Amino acid sequence: MRAVPNWGVATAVAAPVLLVGGWTVAGARQPAGYDPIRDTISELAGHDATDAWIMISALVLLGCCYLAIAAVLHAAGLPSRFLLAVGGVATIALVAFPRPTVGGSLSHGIVATVAVLALALWPAGSALRLPRGPDPAHPGTPQPPWAFRRGVALSATLVLLALFGWFAFEVTSGSRTGLAERVTAVGVSLWPLLAVLSARRAHLAWAAGVRPLGPALPATGVVPPDPLLPTDGPDRLA
Repeated sequence: MRAVPNWGVATAVAAPVLLVGGWTVAGARQPAGYDPIRDTISELAGHDATDAWIMISALVLLGCCYLAIAAVLHAAGLPSRFLLAVGGVATIALVAFPRPTVGGSLSHGIVATVAVLALALWPAGSALRLPRGPDPAHPGTPQPPWAFRRGVALSATLVLLALFGWFAFEVTSGSRTGLAERVTAVGVSLWPLLAVLSARRAHLAWAAGVRPLGPALPATGVVPPDPLLPTDGPDRLA
């Protein structure tokens, strides 16, 4: 049994705060022509941005938050945690491939796409390894944390992919690229927080159910299984 530590919860809370705070402060430093509805977050960390270090720092710290969450969120399982870590690395790598002053950048576009897709797909990694519903052969087995239940996790991935599709449309033929990017970025940064809170709540409920509050349990008492343990065996990710 591995609980999500307090610093893991704080890191998950910090991710959307860093993102929104970064683009808010950096956007306020730009000339009057910058439009957050039309212009992207990447422009705030680009070559010609005013005080680009603000958005660069926010992106690096955001990527580190994703990596830290992937390290402690054992309830998600190895595939999901790997995708979340890939999203964190790609987020940090964005600062190494800034958007040029004029035109686009293939390397920046590839890294940004990898980051968003990894962060959109990681909920499905845990959902696909879980049973579709209660196991008739083991009726006493508790349901996993709600964020990792198949229907919830797959729905989260579908919503995040839809947001990514909207962003891709705006990039190619729309006029609200900045708005679409910001909504998508907030979406992918909020789901790790919800997943951490879900795992934390499940662990606290499990701990309260097995920890004796009064006299010792009789010898025949049965400790309920930990809902955070993977269904296919213990988690071995260091």
